[in-house]
Amino acid sequence: MRLTTKGRFAVTALLDLAMQRSSSPVKLAEISERQQISLSYLEQLFTKLRQCKLVDSVRGPGGGYCLAKKMEHVSVADIILAVDEPIDSTQCGGKENCHNDKKCMTHDLWTKLNQLIFDHLGAVTLKQLVDDQQVRQDGAMQIIDMRKVIPGHQHTVASA
Repeated sequence: MRLTTKGRFAVTALLDLAMQRSSSPVKLAEISERQQISLSYLEQLFTKLRQCKLVDSVRGPGGGYCLAKKMEHVSVADIILAVDEPIDSTQCGGKENCHNDKKCMTHDLWTKLNQLIFDHLGAVTLKQLVDDQQVRQDGAMQIIDMRKVIPGHQHTVASA
């Protein structure tokens, strides 16, 4: 599968946007700072995400981006496809010309893998990713709280 930085960053940026759960638009500069993704790169990604109606943009002071759909209606596959990221493990891009202009012996294997990957990413929603992150953050906070009540405990919390 050729999942490049473009697809990974798009999913990360939308997850960050969704986690803000803000009633006001979120600025790309804030996402850029939190996720250490170039602002100009985010601008390119969000143009495509907006064209695919995954995000809405608000111009002017206080402007930024917000989700255009409910989190449970946006899958990871939707995000990846919106930024033109192919989900393809074949050598030929699905054209069946991978071996002397014919389908190679393993073409069907890679095609089935593509379908499994696409099905999995299509089944994972932005809401699930947000919920998973919230559980991780809540768990980290519980560890910190427990250390406050254990006398003499001075270890630092390891990052997740």
